[in-house]
Amino acid sequence: MLFEVAQWLESYMRAFNVFTYITLRVVLAALTALAISFIVGPAMIRKLTMYKIGQAVRDDGPRTHLVKSGTPTMGGALILVSMGITTLLWADLRNRYVWICLLTTLGFGAVGWVDDWRKVVHRNPKGLSAKSKFFWQSLIAIVAVSWLAYSAKLPQQTELIVPFFKTIGIPLGTLGFVILGYFVVVGTSNAVNLTDGLDGLAIMPTVMIASALAVFAYVTGHAVFSRYLGFPLITGASELAVLCGAMAGAGLAFLWFNAYPAEVFMGDVGALALGAALGMVSLVVRQEIVLLIMGGVFVVETLSVIIQVGSFKLTGKRVFRMAPLHHHYELKGWKENQVVVRFWIITMMLVLFGLSTLKLR
Repeated sequence: MLFEVAQWLESYMRAFNVFTYITLRVVLAALTALAISFIVGPAMIRKLTMYKIGQAVRDDGPRTHLVKSGTPTMGGALILVSMGITTLLWADLRNRYVWICLLTTLGFGAVGWVDDWRKVVHRNPKGLSAKSKFFWQSLIAIVAVSWLAYSAKLPQQTELIVPFFKTIGIPLGTLGFVILGYFVVVGTSNAVNLTDGLDGLAIMPTVMIASALAVFAYVTGHAVFSRYLGFPLITGASELAVLCGAMAGAGLAFLWFNAYPAEVFMGDVGALALGAALGMVSLVVRQEIVLLIMGGVFVVETLSVIIQVGSFKLTGKRVFRMAPLHHHYELKGWKENQVVVRFWIITMMLVLFGLSTLKLR
């Protein structure tokens, strides 16, 4: 919206041209999302508290978590509101990638909202049934990824790029791309959701990964940089840097309220949506493997649940004291802050490693 206004004003005053630059709009998007969240956040938390939309705590978890019972949840709606408004303000609304990524994010957020609402308002501990949740996630992901696949104009847009190798690209074809994209979007969405179990644990890695994906989006959509770095040029992909900037800004602001001891929790409405957003952006910029690297904490958390469930069903024994993995370390004696900060540090190193693939090819 403001992008179109800046373009119109540019015809009258050349100075407004600066607001059409993607780099500036990414920064402005981050700051705008930050400001919206800081302004709206306290009021939203008060409303959630007033309506007693509080978090239920697992009885079999660490005893230190019992004090968190009743803390307002569904705070991820704050992220989606600020991220959505900011993207509409600063992104080029004629860009198809912006719309498909934003709509997918909101779609997954809606699934999470229904799940949270049933849990905390209707007092249904199961929330949305696993089958229903999986069905709606799958439907949204398949529609979004199929649209990306069938709208691809170049073979490179459906190739799997292998990091560190300039000339290696695995042709997936339309069907292969849809299958891969489905697992990336649904898998990342649920991985972020599983990780969101401690104060600030999921949101900071999301901010770091979104910031890194903004760099990849800018490079992929820039003719000079993409050619120099050996990336396929995907016209329009750079506009997703604005969406990533909005995600990072909204996430940082949410961390202000979600840092230990948390005033509000993200809930499924935030975790499912943010994971889907990361997955969709990685698909557009063809960096699924790099997302896997940078989101290593999300991957390990998910694997810990799969291993724990599989081991218990097959042998009757548990590999970890508790899954997801962050609870295992808590039960081993790590304090909550230690687990969170150490997982942040690991993510930071993985993100830097992922960014190194820009040049080390």
